[in-house]
Amino acid sequence: MNAVFFDIDGTIWDGKFDISDSVGPAIRKLRENGNLAFLCSGRAMSNICSKELLDIGFDGTIAACGNHIEMNGEILYENSLSHDQVELIIDVTKRCNMPIVLEGPFVHFISSSGFEDDPYVDQLFERLGDRAKLLDKYDGKEPINKFSADILPDTDYDTIKNAVTPFMDIIMHEGNVIVEFIPKNTSKATGIKWICDKLGIERDHIYAFGDSMNDISMLKYAGHSVCMGGGAAEAKKASEYVTADLWDDGIKKGLEHYGLI
Repeated sequence: MNAVFFDIDGTIWDGKFDISDSVGPAIRKLRENGNLAFLCSGRAMSNICSKELLDIGFDGTIAACGNHIEMNGEILYENSLSHDQVELIIDVTKRCNMPIVLEGPFVHFISSSGFEDDPYVDQLFERLGDRAKLLDKYDGKEPINKFSADILPDTDYDTIKNAVTPFMDIIMHEGNVIVEFIPKNTSKATGIKWICDKLGIERDHIYAFGDSMNDISMLKYAGHSVCMGGGAAEAKKASEYVTADLWDDGIKKGLEHYGLI
């Protein structure tokens, strides 16, 4: 049995959340052929809610860069930041002028200012509904897996980095203005290893499709890795195979390249 892991943003859908017509049939054929298909995203679980996406049909989801794992609707693994860690994050980012999004399996908590020029945050409020709340509503009761942020011209990034790196890893995205903070020593790769160890699937039977900086760990870990044609240069270097762009049937062509469909 093979297990195939798909990033979402830039891999399954584009920046407008549009999905190529070839994606659904290709993934359904993959499963019909006896393989497992998983989403593997930097998004926390509360932000993986699109009916169009989920109706494709997946056996499970690795969310929040490996810190939340579900299979067949059951939560199998959850790694959350402690309340003290979250309070430290809120305090230091507020003092140092960095707007943040605390990302959890049930709720996102979002800074009330600083994201005025970031359309992604507007999309969060629109798409998540009551799962998106302002940061001052955080009361310590909701689990938080990770956080993301924008670096503004007057952000004191070095102070923030020094405060959180004892317990967080950092992924800087292209442009050096959007940054993800993930619990130390966790990644999409650790999530894939966890579920594949549980299912008894060896690395040579693990396939990963991705396109961006937070995909590099899983692209390096998987026995066979595919970068989308429009992916980041670093992701392409980490991959065994570079397929076509997502709008040129990249997923379908990647699965065909390995004889999975």
